[in-house]
Amino acid sequence: MPSAVEDDWSDSDDETGSEVETAVLLGIPDGVVETETDIKDAAVSRIGGLPAMLPSREPPFSSSQCKICSYPMELLVQVWCPVEDSPMDRALYIWGCSRSACQRKDGSVRAWRALRYNVEYASKLAKKLAKRQAQQKASSPVKTAPTTNPFSMQAGFTPGPFGLGDQVFGQPAPTVAAAIEDEQEDTSDTESSTSESSEHSLITAMASTTVDDSPWRAAPSFPPLYLSTTSEYLPPPPKTKIPQSARIEDPADDDSKGGKDVSWAFEPYENSLEVDGVFDRFTKRVGHTGEQCLRYELKGIPLPFSSDKVFDRLFPVPAQDPLPVTKAAFKVVPAVRRSYSTASIPPCPACKEARVFECQLMPNLINVLKVSIKDEKLTDEQRMKAVQEVLQKKAASGMEWGTCMIFSCSKDCCVDDERECWREEFVLVQWDD
Repeated sequence: MPSAVEDDWSDSDDETGSEVETAVLLGIPDGVVETETDIKDAAVSRIGGLPAMLPSREPPFSSSQCKICSYPMELLVQVWCPVEDSPMDRALYIWGCSRSACQRKDGSVRAWRALRYNVEYASKLAKKLAKRQAQQKASSPVKTAPTTNPFSMQAGFTPGPFGLGDQVFGQPAPTVAAAIEDEQEDTSDTESSTSESSEHSLITAMASTTVDDSPWRAAPSFPPLYLSTTSEYLPPPPKTKIPQSARIEDPADDDSKGGKDVSWAFEPYENSLEVDGVFDRFTKRVGHTGEQCLRYELKGIPLPFSSDKVFDRLFPVPAQDPLPVTKAAFKVVPAVRRSYSTASIPPCPACKEARVFECQLMPNLINVLKVSIKDEKLTDEQRMKAVQEVLQKKAASGMEWGTCMIFSCSKDCCVDDERECWREEFVLVQWDD
């Protein structure tokens, strides 16, 4: 018989022995966006609504058009996600088509990455780099720590996708703030004032453009909701307890004596033909924070929704030696583990660098958008009831995906214009069967 294949496909930090904070940030809805300043601020992450454009030059309206029906799509989420130690402000925009005829087809979900050069923060980074280099020259080479590259596979663990913690989704950045405090210890009052101005410019994206008097104003949209962030925590796995009266027997023992190694008795069946273990693991992992609408972990590993072609593409079964067919040549073949690979993801067309996983949309986002269409002023109790109705009815029309994975340029390139850019990134969709 062929050897069992162990699916090593789960996303980062899944196998933990105790409750820990993982590297994954979860985006959850946090009320209706009501103020006009927040609606126009590119640094305010949101669910639905109209996009607050980051580039000073308004992107073409065709960016939001479905590749199937050519109609403009609704904005699903806008995420403020700058990279640490980069002079560029950064945001991610994801659109989706809700037309039934466009579901299950490539091009009905599109994602764009926007960059804009932040002059004030670039000046601060230059001073920070100069100070770091001076400290390195003054210290022993043996004690000098290498500079961490957030996009490097060998980079050390940081509390968040960029080492920015809650700065993703437009919230305060503790690591940046800590760096500012360290730098302020050795600077003058004038320099401190400049530092505060630079931090404010980074977080609020003051130069963002609006969609006033443009085709974007007439685009279809869902009611805007704040997209807040929370860290993902995994509870410890339940401990299996053997009742004192239980009798464990080894079928391989002719005498049927007790006292054997009984670990085999509790091993789960793998690769079941009746149960999709991938989907089961997905629901179990997501169930810890059911309200999550987005999972964010730049250069992490996506959480697959089901065992479909997308799963096989990202977690391919490795090649195995052919099994012997004669009894004399019989041998035990060890289980083979699946490994995550982005080899099948096309590289960035602009700089030719590889793309990496950045985030994925979760099924609850569809429920949140459907409820917000009905009545954006529902009470918490009414909203929960409406979500339950949506889950029970499983409406045939509208968006039907299980998860949408976004893969972005690992170099975060800005080739055409070093000051700003608007670049489409790669999307893989697992549809809800």
